[in-house]
Parts: sequence; structure tokens; C-alpha cells
Amino acid sequence: MSALTIRKTYTIREAAALTGLPASTLRYYESIGVITPIGRGASSKHRVYTPEDLDLLTWVSCLSATGMSVSDMRRYMGNGALGADAALEQIELLKAQQEQLLIEAQSIALRKRYVALKIDYWQAVHAGNESGAEQLSHEARSLADDLKKTKKQ
Repeated sequence: MSALTIRKTYTIREAAALTGLPASTLRYYESIGVITPIGRGASSKHRVYTPEDLDLLTWVSCLSATGMSVSDMRRYMGNGALGADAALEQIELLKAQQEQLLIEAQSIALRKRYVALKIDYWQAVHAGNESGAEQLSHEARSLADDLKKTKKQ
């Protein structure tokens, strides 16, 4: 190989397509410090993404997909450079996100149950089963109260 190894780089459009993050989000994450500044082309001054940049953006995209806040993503990505010194804070951030996802999963399970009850209710109404419909309506009201509580968390 020659001393001048040609290295593949990517435009912002290509980086967006490869990471699943819109170009506007890539610019935003750079501007607020979620990711470090991206190199620029010598003549064009356009962003030039390296394979390492794409790897980093893939991690950011995964964190975003978990619903992690931008401020927590910024902390997490900043801590990455600190290695073992930041391990405890990284664990703390991820455990907090894990807890948030558990709460969301419980809320989704309640909403699914509510929809199932309402389907059963309308099937009972359609079948002329008034006592069954009344029982299902009572269950749905009780579940609706539980749903209100999850929205407040």
C-alpha cells in the first residue's frame, strides 16, 4: 500500500442514511456537544464523516432509540472518553434509562389491556350480553384510573 492510503469518508446525507438520524439531527447533536465536532473538507468546508464517526453516531442513535434525553446522551458520550473513571456514572445513566423503559413497558401493558377490555365490551354489547358488558365496563373504568396514575409518573 502506498503512503497515501485513501480512506472512505461520507457526506452528511450518507451519514444520515447509514445511521438513521436525519441530517438536521446530526448537525444539532454536534452543535450541542452530544458528538464532537465533525471534520470538514479542505476545499468545501462541508462535514466529512469517517467510519469512526459513523460508529459513534450508531451508538448515539441507539441511545436516542431508547428514549434517553439529549442531556443524558451528552453526558454519556462525554463520559465515554474517560473510560473506567466514568464507569459508575455510565452505569447510573443506563440504570436510570432502564427504569424509565420499565415504566413505559408497564404503561403500554396497561393500555393494551384497556383496549382488549373495550373490544370485549363492544363484543358483549353486540351479542346482547348486558351483564357481561356492564362487568367489562366496570373493569375498564378501574383500569382507566390506573392509566391516569401512570401518566403522572
